[in-house]
Amino acid sequence: MKELSGGLKQAKPYLAAILLRFVAAGLVVIAKIALNEGMSPQVYSLYRYCVAAIVVAPFALLFDRRRRPEMSWCMFAKILLLGSMDSVVIPNTYFTGLKFVSPTFSIAMSNAVPALSFFFAWIFRMEKVDIRRVSSWAKIIGTAVTVGGAMTMIFVRHPTLRFGWTKGADSQHHSSTAANNQDYRFKGVILVTISCVSSSLSCVLQAIVLKSYPVGLSLTVLVSLVGVVEGSVIALAMEWNNPAAWSIHFDFQLLAILYAGILISGLSYYVQGVVMEAKGAVFLTAFFPLSTVIVAIISSFAVSEILSLGKIVGAVIIILGLYLILWAKTKDQALDKAANAVSDVARPTTNRSV
Repeated sequence: MKELSGGLKQAKPYLAAILLRFVAAGLVVIAKIALNEGMSPQVYSLYRYCVAAIVVAPFALLFDRRRRPEMSWCMFAKILLLGSMDSVVIPNTYFTGLKFVSPTFSIAMSNAVPALSFFFAWIFRMEKVDIRRVSSWAKIIGTAVTVGGAMTMIFVRHPTLRFGWTKGADSQHHSSTAANNQDYRFKGVILVTISCVSSSLSCVLQAIVLKSYPVGLSLTVLVSLVGVVEGSVIALAMEWNNPAAWSIHFDFQLLAILYAGILISGLSYYVQGVVMEAKGAVFLTAFFPLSTVIVAIISSFAVSEILSLGKIVGAVIIILGLYLILWAKTKDQALDKAANAVSDVARPTTNRSV
């Protein structure tokens, strides 16, 4: 029984990271449909953080009240920066870019996040790289493989695979491609790229903040409040003369707002912090490529996006790269445990000699 409970405890971060990818994949497809129906990305971002703050605040007051550390000016500045990136820069650039590119492309671009997060974590000395260790090489190669798999999904478009539920998608695809100006597509690519770089920095920054402010629910509320304040300014600036953008209808737009506010900005952000506290930012972002596979499958049903052999092959490559990274992280943890055990044994001996 103890072995079973121990196994479940060890599996929790892995299961949570996989679940987060399913939730994120669902958001991309739902948001794409809502954006196609005319939803404003800026108003959407504002509303979702309003929902997140309202939903999570009672839990933060209940569970974090006695263990919330004092707020210093340095910590306030870090949280303000984190909130600006997570609740303003990332959603506004990503969902504005999503208007001009496909869901699979946008989520595939996010597969650069593990490589960038690994790089930033190494810069901030949160991730060890020792070229004498096989595990370090496995992390580097695994990260490169996941990015390569994502690029395969993006650029290898033929041959296409036809299924019963994608019939008629060819004509829809060609008409939408003709309608979308190449300049708008380029704009979408740039915006999604900015979002991915910001996401990488944000994951590392969130891990740093949680070390000195280890109250995930309260941090989620504070980040959401930053999104409400700064998002209001941006939404008013962009949609001041468009009253229709502020109206809420009982359709996919409302579903996208509630889904993102409750499950993404609320629950997922908190769970993401818990996983990072346990395993680190690089571990969490290593699972990002799974979203590409999930979105490719869901999009073929939801928006009749055509699957290609490149997407299937890319998905397999991504999973292989992910396995390499997770194997390397497991090896690193085992080596660190052994090193800590040796130091713990050696410490009392040193004290007795003194």
